[in-house]
Amino acid sequence: MVELTAGETMAGTGGASTVTASIPARHGGRPRLVAAAGGSTGFDMGGRSRRWCSTGGIGGTAAAEAPGTAADLAVVVITRNRSRELCRTLTKLTGPQTSPAPRPIVVVDNGSTDDSVRQVRARFPQVEVVPLGSNFGAAGRNIGVGRVATPFVAFCDDDTWWSPGSLERAVEVMRRHPRLAVVTARIVVEPEGRTDPVSEEMAASPIHRTQSPGRGLVSFLAGASVVRRRAFEGVGGFAGRLLIGGEEELLGADLLDAGWDMAYLDGLEIHHAASVQRDAHLRRRQGIRNTLWFTWSRRPIGDAWRRTAGLLRQLPPDAQSARAVGEALAGWPWVLGQRRGLRPEVAAELSLLDGDLPNSRARRYVS
Repeated sequence: MVELTAGETMAGTGGASTVTASIPARHGGRPRLVAAAGGSTGFDMGGRSRRWCSTGGIGGTAAAEAPGTAADLAVVVITRNRSRELCRTLTKLTGPQTSPAPRPIVVVDNGSTDDSVRQVRARFPQVEVVPLGSNFGAAGRNIGVGRVATPFVAFCDDDTWWSPGSLERAVEVMRRHPRLAVVTARIVVEPEGRTDPVSEEMAASPIHRTQSPGRGLVSFLAGASVVRRRAFEGVGGFAGRLLIGGEEELLGADLLDAGWDMAYLDGLEIHHAASVQRDAHLRRRQGIRNTLWFTWSRRPIGDAWRRTAGLLRQLPPDAQSARAVGEALAGWPWVLGQRRGLRPEVAAELSLLDGDLPNSRARRYVS
């Protein structure tokens, strides 16, 4: 087992190693890529993200993005205590109908106590599994991205799976539009086969960016998206302090602020059969807390106050809401340390969407 403490580094750990680490709260827990022995990569769990190798800016051409084959894309799955759902997802992702050629798949296990790791190793030997000693939440995806060398990475949750052909189309679109950092797919809710309300709202986004296809986004859905690895790593990936629930808002704003674009593409499709193994109250609390943390750490002062007031009006007056707000306030010192402004055009796009939030069917803050 590889044990890390704050500020130490984690290089590639093969075999049956378990990785544990503590992420310093003062830096927001965004792992930094570091070069490991033998040319592999890992993450420095201390400090704010910084890429240690040359990847090029938006206008540049990274060597990793030279034209290639189906191996241009890898899939990263995060999981925790959902062995049955995870195996169903991997069965679909590794099936011959999914891709004309095998592609790398990395499962990052967020400290499961069930048989998830054992099942993956026994049933899917072609899949790399990275068992963590604790729950990193969304930051587990950062670790998965650090294990692959492909220019594009598709994220997948343990209860979602991509439709055949969608990942190939995503890569084609992102190659044609080099400013695109993220494309988000339409979510099909199973077993009903209906479109998720959040996808309908994304399809109606009022943001149009002439240099990019589809509908412009200011945030995205991680488990239904493909990212450009160079852009993702360039802004540091997901903040470890957020865990799960609205973790995309901060990353999305930072990508836009760095000059990248994000788009919703209705022609891409992912299926979601929601797991029953979830703590709805916990997810709701973390989602509210994370929205407040993002608002306070990035939005202009006036917009932050208006967004906070609007959110508080939306919340049900119950113990879960009160606890979420309390947790957000307890993180105020961290927020102050993270606070920085966004470019005016990014702040304006966020403000444009604020008025639609009270009527959202996808963000109802109930559990």
